[in-house]
Parts: sequence; C-alpha cells; structure tokens
Amino acid sequence: MPKSRIRKKSDFTPPPEKKTAIKLDTRRWIAPLMLGLFLVGLLWIVVYYVTNGDFPVESMGNWNIVVGFGFIAAGFGVSTQWK
Repeated sequence: MPKSRIRKKSDFTPPPEKKTAIKLDTRRWIAPLMLGLFLVGLLWIVVYYVTNGDFPVESMGNWNIVVGFGFIAAGFGVSTQWK
C-alpha cells in the first residue's frame, strides 16, 4: 500500500477573529445639522457679496463674513460628534 504524502503546515496561523458586537450611539440629527450649518454659513457669505453688503445685516458691514465663517466653524464643531 502506498504511503500518503505529508503536507507541510504553514508557519503562521492567524489567531481566530473575535466577534464582538459594537453598539454605536446613533445620532441621526448630527449630519443634517452639520450640513445645515455649512450651508447657512456659505449662503450668508454669498448673499453678502452678491448684494454688495446690503443684506443679510447691513449695519454689520464686513462682520457678516465673520458670521458666515462662524456658522461654518460651528458645522465643523458638530462634525466631531459624528460617528
């Protein structure tokens, strides 16, 4: 009777995968709020430039740009909470 061939075992055997369920806290309101703040800030700045400073708040002058970037910065702040 012929002898069967012996197969070489590979040197490295990866460890078995751990199957743990990760439960993330889903906050569905973060993404729409973030995008909304980005859009409000962008629209604020665009409207200020298109109307030559007459709108959204005429008395603020160039501070309207700061307000627009403030909305955009708030959007980035909210984005840190997104998972």
